[in-house]
Amino acid sequence: MQFKPPLKASSSSILSLKRFRLSSIITAISLLAGCLASAPINPSISQPSELQNIDSAPQQQSDWEQLAPGLERRYYRPGSNYGLTSFLALRVDPNYFYFRVHYSPANSLTLNQWRTQLPDSAGFINANFFDTQGYALGLLVSDNNAYGASFSGFGGMFQVASDGFTRVRSLIYEPYQGEALQQAAQAFPMLIVNGEPSYERADGDRASRRTIIGQDSAGRIILMVTNGLFGMRLADLSAYLYSTDLDLRAALNLDGGGSTLLSLQTGASIMVPSFDAVPAVIAFYPRQ
Repeated sequence: MQFKPPLKASSSSILSLKRFRLSSIITAISLLAGCLASAPINPSISQPSELQNIDSAPQQQSDWEQLAPGLERRYYRPGSNYGLTSFLALRVDPNYFYFRVHYSPANSLTLNQWRTQLPDSAGFINANFFDTQGYALGLLVSDNNAYGASFSGFGGMFQVASDGFTRVRSLIYEPYQGEALQQAAQAFPMLIVNGEPSYERADGDRASRRTIIGQDSAGRIILMVTNGLFGMRLADLSAYLYSTDLDLRAALNLDGGGSTLLSLQTGASIMVPSFDAVPAVIAFYPRQ
């Protein structure tokens, strides 16, 4: 995904993040079909291909549906200028699930390949932006192993601290100081900070598919992806998230566009495939 950073990021580090391929066109057609469908695909039906198993949002905004203890699903529709845009949101309680960041440097994987790699996960979304060689940008920590260097002066971070405490934080207000982390994924920009919308820049902003990770006032982690082909501008997304009843205290924009993906294997079988293979995902697992 080509993306102009909101603050001080090196343009050379972001240039030509991914290449558009023929498979992207096929995926786009499938995503468009999923966005316009009127009912969810029956998860009990065997799906031989990730392109055939795209979760389709209902026509109206839904209520929270419990899929398992500590795991809920809901659809959001911004409406107004985004009549064809919908989001799938998962609300994950860290008391019932723990998070891990998985990284496959220089060897990006498709959604189905990640599902094969992570058979025990309850679900996952894509994480950091990455370069054309498939290396994650910013800091990434996977099972206590750190890769790359932290963004400075912009962006945010999803993290699991050494004591297991899980949260989303702004790197502007809380710069990374080298503290020990079990897991971490960085991206930009922050969309919600301290419960308020935090992104208003119009230059370089365009509608695109989005992947978002946030945290509400109860400490639950919100995983949210564009459920179809039609996305939002970042400034509008920041304002929209604030207007919802998600009660977000923090929200971070992860790599979107061709990288947006979500997989759910607990309580429902859902796959929202990306256009492109990705090298890093944030996965969650049930606590025993």
